[in-house]
Amino acid sequence: MANLRQLQKETTRRRLLEVALDLFVSRGYVATTIDDIASAAGTTRVTFYAHFESRQDLMRALIAELNEILDRHARAGTGGSTASPLVEAVQIGSRELLTEWLRNQAVRWPRIRPYILSATEASAVDPDIRGLFSGWVEEVVADVVEGLDAAGRFDPASRHFRGELAFANLDQTALYWMRTGGFEPGSGTEFDVLAETWWHLVGDGGSR
Repeated sequence: MANLRQLQKETTRRRLLEVALDLFVSRGYVATTIDDIASAAGTTRVTFYAHFESRQDLMRALIAELNEILDRHARAGTGGSTASPLVEAVQIGSRELLTEWLRNQAVRWPRIRPYILSATEASAVDPDIRGLFSGWVEEVVADVVEGLDAAGRFDPASRHFRGELAFANLDQTALYWMRTGGFEPGSGTEFDVLAETWWHLVGDGGSR
């Protein structure tokens, strides 16, 4: 019986997350209330609060799901996340390896599209989500810095900014695709420009 209750609880939580993500995309984060989410999930506000403290708490759970999709794992001792393939790609710095890593991210764009669009909108209007999303971005930048530190590439004072620029280019390219669908993820002129930019910003192309 205990196992059945736990399964029902997990099923309800999963339903709330799926419904919230759909509503955030179709209606927008601002226009979607907790009552909207609970109603669409076939439950109540009381049940929502049994699983999440707030919309921000639910968004935190969605970002955790995003990390899973992107193969980001807990970074020991920090409470944040890391992706060792990114650290390795930056450390080696070859055009081929960086392009391969970027392509592996791009093929996930269709799946992560609702997460990114929802988090981007939420961070624009909600200070708590803005801090949460900014922290997630910083974790990605930290991976780039770790790779550059290990490689000893570029002036140490420039490494963090290079990571920020690299992420911004990836983020804007992904958002462009998510909003227009103008090219095939992982290929096309836009992707080629992104890969070239990364190679010069954080790879060995910038040190030649």
